[in-house]
Amino acid sequence: MVMGSHCTRGCRFCSVLTSRTPPPLDPDEPQKVANAVAEMGVDYIVMTMVDRDDLTDGGAAHVVRCVNTIKEKNPLLLLEALVGDFHGDLKLVETVASSPLSVYAHNIECVERITPNVRDRRASYRQSLKVLEHVNSFTKGAMLTKSSIMLGLGEKEEEVRQTLRDLRTAGVSAVTLGQYLQPARTRLKVSRYAHPKEFQMWEEEAMAMGFLYCASGPLVRSSYRAGEYYIKSLVKQRGAAATKSNTTTTTTTTNTASLAAATVTDSATLQGE
Repeated sequence: MVMGSHCTRGCRFCSVLTSRTPPPLDPDEPQKVANAVAEMGVDYIVMTMVDRDDLTDGGAAHVVRCVNTIKEKNPLLLLEALVGDFHGDLKLVETVASSPLSVYAHNIECVERITPNVRDRRASYRQSLKVLEHVNSFTKGAMLTKSSIMLGLGEKEEEVRQTLRDLRTAGVSAVTLGQYLQPARTRLKVSRYAHPKEFQMWEEEAMAMGFLYCASGPLVRSSYRAGEYYIKSLVKQRGAAATKSNTTTTTTTTNTASLAAATVTDSATLQGE
């Protein structure tokens, strides 16, 4: 998580510390994060952030510096950024979407009706949809987008279904659904515990709606690891397809064979995971 330990927003489901005037950004953070990632030796990371409404750009430039520095030091790394709405400023959204990200994630969190009671007043259901939709239109669908829904906050079945439809209409490629768990006594209480069969139902419905990936289960979170394996495969295949479209017919034939072999390998790896 970048940009500090204090968030300027006070969502009622979240236990992250809140402050109207968080400490200044650490100018060395991009390099520190890049070094940490290199030391871990991973090939896929999820970088999250706190909201920084105290900053004119919401921290967009800092996020981009982090992404660029991480990728410069780890060029083969696949990087997913779970970011805020940047005040709903689509130019700032474009700034982040223009960075060398593999996945642009922004969580809708819950169904529309209960959003005012769950999220900070500066966030909104429609604003989150607008952000996700703009990423897809701005990148012409080249950027994989991802979002997450929590159950157990007072939602109704049809509302969850409508939220999935809204996300899919916005062009979101991957979605996760998980059980809300109260992180502290001062946070919202759990309204219900959804049965595992309900989560299975939502996964099936999401896939039927056209999502490329859905992870749905009581302990699934927005950065659920199983999703990373699948998204990693999607990113690689899209990259290979883009390369293929820019080659000659002869080279295309060679690349197609290589892609097929890679796909078989990835499939075996995914099944093994």
